[in-house]
Amino acid sequence: MKEPIRVAITGGAGQIGYSLLFRLANGETFGVDQPVILQILEIPQAVEALRGVVMELRDCAYPLLQDIIASDDEKVVFNDANWAILVGGKPRGPGMERADVIRDNAPIFVAQGKAINDYAADDIRVLVVANPCNTNALIAMNSAPDVPADRWMAMTRLDQNRAVAQLADKAGVQPAAVSHMAIWGNHSPTMLPDFEHAQIGGQPVTSVIDDRAWLEGDFVEKVQQRGKEVIDARGKSSAASAANAVVDHIRSMVQPTEGTWFSAAIYADGNPYGLPGGLFSSFPLRMMGSGYEVVSGLELSDYARRKIGTSIEELQEEREAVADLLK
Repeated sequence: MKEPIRVAITGGAGQIGYSLLFRLANGETFGVDQPVILQILEIPQAVEALRGVVMELRDCAYPLLQDIIASDDEKVVFNDANWAILVGGKPRGPGMERADVIRDNAPIFVAQGKAINDYAADDIRVLVVANPCNTNALIAMNSAPDVPADRWMAMTRLDQNRAVAQLADKAGVQPAAVSHMAIWGNHSPTMLPDFEHAQIGGQPVTSVIDDRAWLEGDFVEKVQQRGKEVIDARGKSSAASAANAVVDHIRSMVQPTEGTWFSAAIYADGNPYGLPGGLFSSFPLRMMGSGYEVVSGLELSDYARRKIGTSIEELQEEREAVADLLK
């Protein structure tokens, strides 16, 4: 049997954490022959709830789950971690602006970045899920100077999945028929779901769905606003679909990408599209052996560049809001 990998998860008693932990433990995410050790962080007020989650994990008797470590101590949770999934964060409250959320979350990600830097394994990979995830990733990475920039990502796979579902529904096909969907920019209502390079059944989306007005209008807006739509309907933010996107992201990272690509926000320095560096922006990516690469050679239309530019401007504004925390 393989050596177990240590997976650190923050916010383990929250909605996303609860939906995610069991799928990390059952072999679905890292592989049916890969043992895991779950190292779960919660704030002190939620430790008792986390204790109940740990009970349930143990009661599942997963053969691949070698151990569970639950704590409110970042040093304990990130110790020797090979993967860190940063789910826990402070949610947006009534009357709060996006800049307020960024400032409220900043101390959390400074502390977690430092703990990852000091205690995680040399091969650590980090996925930031807690919003605003692009800038939270930037804060955490800047607090971990010894961890290479290419180990950090922020999650836009949920946006990709939402876009795939909308296109499939419009075209009357199964989601598996939709490929080459990329998300560009920020995980926010400014993101661009790139229908111009996506395919349905191997054909360009724009030839299968011959309705440019719908693609630029209802489709893009639906993907951008889907999180709010879920909150309005459910009274709570997306949880199971977010956990599912984490699983999809990790699967794409642990096995070579064949014939298509996936989306994630990465540190944008040196990207092949000339987009500004010094921030985390979403790109189409391919996994190549042990590392990923940005899909290059895509021709971006004036429409796409305009939309991506708006999202980049927002990311630059977010970076300015936390400039004092970035070294």
